[in-house]
Amino acid sequence: MRLLSFRSSTDPIPRIGILRSTDRVVDIAASAAALDMHLPFDVSDMVGLITAGARARPLLAEIAHRASSDLALDALELLAPIPHPRKNVFCVGWNYLEHFIEGEKHRTQAQDMPSFPTFFTKATTTVCGPYDDIAYFASLSTQLDWEVELAVVIGIAGRDISRSDAMHHVFGVTVLNDLTWRDVQRRHGQQWFKGKSIDGTCPMGPWIVTLDEANLRDLALSTRVNGVVKQASNTSHMYFDIPAIIAELSRGLTLEPGDIIATGTPPGVGYARTPPEFLQPGDVLETEVVGVGLLRNVIRAC
Repeated sequence: MRLLSFRSSTDPIPRIGILRSTDRVVDIAASAAALDMHLPFDVSDMVGLITAGARARPLLAEIAHRASSDLALDALELLAPIPHPRKNVFCVGWNYLEHFIEGEKHRTQAQDMPSFPTFFTKATTTVCGPYDDIAYFASLSTQLDWEVELAVVIGIAGRDISRSDAMHHVFGVTVLNDLTWRDVQRRHGQQWFKGKSIDGTCPMGPWIVTLDEANLRDLALSTRVNGVVKQASNTSHMYFDIPAIIAELSRGLTLEPGDIIATGTPPGVGYARTPPEFLQPGDVLETEVVGVGLLRNVIRAC
């Protein structure tokens, strides 16, 4: 099942829907009302739906099957699936060996591949829609870099989650680009928060694919800039797999429904190229995880 957040031209209030086919969307709340179905969970936003867990799945399937009307996908404004996360986006650094190696020449001292996942976060205000423009703050920096990532969405709360139980806590996955202002990132040493938390620099979506429809161990992911491939890899090359990430992150830290975990980027980022490459105003950035979705964002000077 593919679940999305959207706005229509006739209603500015965000709503959540089910992708019924490649180009049609069922409005969950409106269709449930039309079918006279009482839903015992909140459908006003995505986190409410995620929190409902397994009890929501058969009702959503019934709505998708029985709804007498739907909406054209291309007539809707798609938002990030979770437009306003309740917590910062959790991120994993250096989770593809080749990406760790390509960054060695830019580190001031030798460093071994970490024994544990490297975690940082992005502020909630970074999150933007799958087709939104990305603001280019030239007065801040000219070193805006791309990072395609598969993002995991937590469905069941937990703390000290075992590796063997980790996937039971996953609701689904989505596509994310951990856009980073490299020189701002470096200003703060090993603390990456500011360079990764500039407003509107975390496009996400276009929907959440529920776990039953995605083979997370074998997903091709790529970044293209103006149609030119910059990153191309596969989730099978992750250094720490998703169960290991969840197990370590949840040690002493409660994960909650709607939490987002970006699982790391593969090699091919701009700053590690010779010469370095960075995004410029007017560039078209495409971020794809095959079988999950495609983001398309234009870089706009502001």
